[in-house]
Amino acid sequence: MKPESGHAAVPVDLRLYGLLDVGVCGGDAEHLARMAAAAAAGGCTLLQYREKTIANARETVARLRRIHAALQGTGVPLLMNDRVDLALAAGVEGVHLGQEDLHPADAKRLLPRGAIVGLTVKNAAQADELYRLPVDYACIGGVFSTTSKDNPDPPVGLDGLNRIVFRARLARGGGLPVGAIAGIDRSNAAATIGAGADGIALISALFGSGRDVEARARDLRAVIDGALAARGSA
Repeated sequence: MKPESGHAAVPVDLRLYGLLDVGVCGGDAEHLARMAAAAAAGGCTLLQYREKTIANARETVARLRRIHAALQGTGVPLLMNDRVDLALAAGVEGVHLGQEDLHPADAKRLLPRGAIVGLTVKNAAQADELYRLPVDYACIGGVFSTTSKDNPDPPVGLDGLNRIVFRARLARGGGLPVGAIAGIDRSNAAATIGAGADGIALISALFGSGRDVEARARDLRAVIDGALAARGSA
């Protein structure tokens, strides 16, 4: 069947967005699958697999398929970071793209209709461009300093996040889910939501120890939902 373009069938829920980064989580497929299932059980709303340096694409696809299988029946979509080809091969729900990756319009042409395409946005100028990009959500970062990724750009902080969120919503008429990433944990999650984010993307704060993932997810989800309710967006 020829893939068709089109937005995701339902709005993407960014409230608690977990990133399974092999640099933090390791590359054991069964361990990744267990953590993904635990995160979903605890209230994670979206998951992404991230492997920045791929030495063996076949092994990566095998890990993706195992994680995807563990999420069946949970309703939690799984995205592949950067690589549209591997997302297609594994049959996951979509991709998350950086500014130097495949253009979102090309990703939409290649992926099946209804697949999710997300995009990293680092500054206001990139947020302004969202009006013409066929993406289903944007994730702004980095908000705070992080050791999970080498980021040459300085953190934007909460004030910068607020300004970029405003520009993103202005570009898309307010209908685009906008999340935040980098250095976010329980201590600053509510403030990040208060600054305008619809959700937060987490690596270490959710998966760092590899243990108690479900409990961590449940606790973080409660903080996020409380902050959204206080903002009037629940």
